Amino acid sequence: MKITVKDMIICGLFVSITALLAQIAIPLPFSTVPITMQVFAVVLTGVVLGGKRGFISQIIYILLGSIGIPVFTQLSGGFHLIVGYTGGFILSFPLIAALMGYISYKTDKLYYMILGVIGSMIINYGLGAMQYAFLAQVTLKDALIVCVAPFIVVDIIKYIAAITIGLTLKKRLKL
Repeated sequence: MKITVKDMIICGLFVSITALLAQIAIPLPFSTVPITMQVFAVVLTGVVLGGKRGFISQIIYILLGSIGIPVFTQLSGGFHLIVGYTGGFILSFPLIAALMGYISYKTDKLYYMILGVIGSMIINYGLGAMQYAFLAQVTLKDALIVCVAPFIVVDIIKYIAAITIGLTLKKRLKL
């Protein structure tokens, strides 16, 4: 894929959108994983930019955060967050953007979008819960109860909103 200046600018814009929406975080008293708007931003990125550019933008987001630039929730940054309790969720972002982007550029059929949402949620929850379970030294079942169950309904709403807005933006922006 040839990367143009336009691609760099658009990817940078969506890195910024992800960083901005990451600041909307609601801590939960029973979990170290807060409710954030990052997943909304990641899905939006994939749907608007497509698989390749969506993947690249989220890799850049993770790299910026890893070197200490405060792009993660609560204006935080650093490699310790990638290898910490919520790192698995963050590491899933490029895969989610790639999957949702690939699907949204191939079809706009609801059936495939639903499959994309299910696949993306499995990737996000799977990587996040596995890393959390490993670090917290709890069973995967316990990690799923703490890190996944409280978020499913809210995440489905975020996916629906991101896909709806993303498809509209994609048509209007003609990327």
